[in-house]
Amino acid sequence: MSNTSIRTRRPSVRRIPLAAPLRLARPSDMWLKPATSVVVATAIPNLVLYSLDRLDLVMYTMAGSLCALYGHNLPYARRARTLVGVVLGMLAGLAVSLVTASLTGSTAVLIAVGALLAAGQKLLCDATRIGPPGPVIFTFVSSAALFTPQETGQVPGHLALTLGAGAVSWLVALAPALVRREGPERRATARALNAAAAYVAEPGHRTRHAAVAAVHAAWQTLLAAGRPTPVRSALERLVVHAETALSARGQDPAGDADRLREWARQTRSRGPVPTPAPAPGTAAELFGVDAERAARGGTLRALLHRLAPGSPLLPVAVRTLIGCALAGYICSAVGVGRPYWAIVTAASLYQANVTLSWNRTLQRTLGNLLGVLVFAAVLPVARMDPLALIGFCLFFGFAAEALITRNYWLGSVAVTPMALLVLEYAGSHPAGELIGDRVLDTVIGAAVGFLAAVLVTNRRATGRVEQALAAAEQARAHAVQTLAAPAPAPAALDAARRRLTGSLVELREADDTAAGEWWQRDLPQEAVLAAEQAGHRTLAATATRQGIIAPAQENGAV
Repeated sequence: MSNTSIRTRRPSVRRIPLAAPLRLARPSDMWLKPATSVVVATAIPNLVLYSLDRLDLVMYTMAGSLCALYGHNLPYARRARTLVGVVLGMLAGLAVSLVTASLTGSTAVLIAVGALLAAGQKLLCDATRIGPPGPVIFTFVSSAALFTPQETGQVPGHLALTLGAGAVSWLVALAPALVRREGPERRATARALNAAAAYVAEPGHRTRHAAVAAVHAAWQTLLAAGRPTPVRSALERLVVHAETALSARGQDPAGDADRLREWARQTRSRGPVPTPAPAPGTAAELFGVDAERAARGGTLRALLHRLAPGSPLLPVAVRTLIGCALAGYICSAVGVGRPYWAIVTAASLYQANVTLSWNRTLQRTLGNLLGVLVFAAVLPVARMDPLALIGFCLFFGFAAEALITRNYWLGSVAVTPMALLVLEYAGSHPAGELIGDRVLDTVIGAAVGFLAAVLVTNRRATGRVEQALAAAEQARAHAVQTLAAPAPAPAALDAARRRLTGSLVELREADDTAAGEWWQRDLPQEAVLAAEQAGHRTLAATATRQGIIAPAQENGAV
């Protein structure tokens, strides 16, 4: 058992990076799916409204169309349920905003409601771990609706438009299941195989943690996929091979890595899933409906735990509330006509810790300012014809998803003109006023939002590390106990391995989050490192399963 009393002091304030947050990364391997989904889900209701000469209602259909951005990393059975929740959540936030806007014209009240909604949306999205894109889409829609003139009698009709567009989004996001129903599972498995290959080719702390996280994500995807099929059983066997590669010490690392990469390529393609022999010591068939049902049964309990008093998510929600409120009130005080832009800017900054929030502040500010220039360039053309306006909005929606995985600031260059062009559906506004307001809102929202992140401390982040440390040690003890049985059942070893893998991923995430938080209590850094090392040794034993239990226990390696 690790000694959790060992602590290392870290500085309260760290140097904030300037260049690193702006570097471009490789694009996501699935950026095309949300990009095409949101374009189709937006084009259908927009063209219908165009044919009816009611483009002034686009804001309400767009709220439902943007739901098509969510759930593309989930298997289709889970995606169907998740998107229902996304649409209902969008509808609830929009309903609160529209009713509030119909009852009061007080800017102070509208800003307060907007900040409360932003904080609630942040808390629920973090607790349910929905995303990307997370809470910023909900906040964008609800904040904009607060400052849209509204009559109480219009609210049901506008909500019906959102619900209808949300239904279109649901159908668009699930349509690929008709062609390739195990597509998400295949992509998750391919990522696990590629990550394992990277570790085999270049063993190290970074590549091991990346591989463990990818394997854990693949297990979660398979467990959420629904009833077993021959393809899913073959995918589970491949994930076990990826997991075994993390512990095996083959004589030909380059050949092992190439084999894993080739399996990943075949798995991702449209051809049959490769079916290698079972990994040494593993059962021939591992997929179990009982395990999948057990995973579903713990979802609500895990959600309630993440929302319980003492949760490290609560200080981040408080940051969001204070930062959004202050940004909105300051923008209103200096005469900006659309303070909801400042609310959205502030809300978009809040990440897991202060360091990541600073990165997002820099990215958001640069992207928005460049995006304003793009808007100024395309606005004259967009105003020539309604179809040109629709085309530009669709183009920027696609470009945002194509670019945002390279870096958030690059995606913001496309998001900003799209958000500004949406205002044109309801009628033209002075270009200079729009540009000036957006620049001012961006600067104020980013500055005030980051200030709130610094001032509202999150000392519970250290507590989360300690809880994750205890959970990892308990999971390891359970795995050791399972290994020590004279003839452990494959299903019991599978469950113990999944539990330990998940606890190690949670521990690494908690430690990384706390490491980027300012004003922290001392962190148990040595204890975390010791728990990770011991946990990975035990994972190696549960993965190979043959001839390791007795020697490992004798040598103290398990």
